[in-house]
Amino acid sequence: MGTSGWFYPPWRGTFYPKGLVHRRELEYLSSTLNSVEINGTFYSLQKPDSFRRWASETPDDFVFAVKGPRFVTHMKKLRDVDTPVANFLASGVLALGPKLGPILWQLPPAMRFDPDRLGPFLDSLPRTTAAAADLARRHDQRLDGRDWLEIDEDRPLRHAVEVRHPSFETPELVGLLRDQNVALVLADAARRYPVMDEQTADFTYCRLHGDEKLYVSGYSDKSLDNWATTLRRHTGDIHVYFDNDVKVHAPFDARGLLDRLS
Repeated sequence: MGTSGWFYPPWRGTFYPKGLVHRRELEYLSSTLNSVEINGTFYSLQKPDSFRRWASETPDDFVFAVKGPRFVTHMKKLRDVDTPVANFLASGVLALGPKLGPILWQLPPAMRFDPDRLGPFLDSLPRTTAAAADLARRHDQRLDGRDWLEIDEDRPLRHAVEVRHPSFETPELVGLLRDQNVALVLADAARRYPVMDEQTADFTYCRLHGDEKLYVSGYSDKSLDNWATTLRRHTGDIHVYFDNDVKVHAPFDARGLLDRLS
């Protein structure tokens, strides 16, 4: 249970205590929640030192979900992405070690369901950290001298897909994801995008973007009760990330839902 990101100036003095230095904000968040979604990776490639630092600042049982780059999902639209995915994996993702959780692939709102596009992309994704390291070695020259290709242990690597176009509301998508053991993100986006409560993998990935207004509104006690009831029906690991950060609701709502599920 966590938030999508943690570096938000409006959280300072509201969620983060006044006077807390910025470099300790992740450490503080990890003292009250047990996971976070790294969303900076969506916008640009990060550096290995950043991933190593984040891992060192959090408890041993803390988990990082990592958002795949928009260059892959929004610009290349899942086609001809072997090198961009290799660059992403070589940028330091594997430096999280045992704290590396699922990788999220958020598709753009205008992308329609196309199994001939989505299927090959999912086929190409590594399902273990060893396979991810092998793919990362195929990065291009931009990562020369700043890559991270080491793993401390070969572990399963899981993926989740968030869809936003109504054409994805089809049993064909559910079957495709189940065949691949890829999670279909259960997303709440103030009714702007489809809400698809289908468990397609051995874990669940949920993103809560806002109850009434996207990224802005918080979740009432009743709403959190309802989400707790919904998530209790799912089996396996459950990853939930609140993305309603604009009005500083996300960390408090995440704590409220974590308390209910605990």
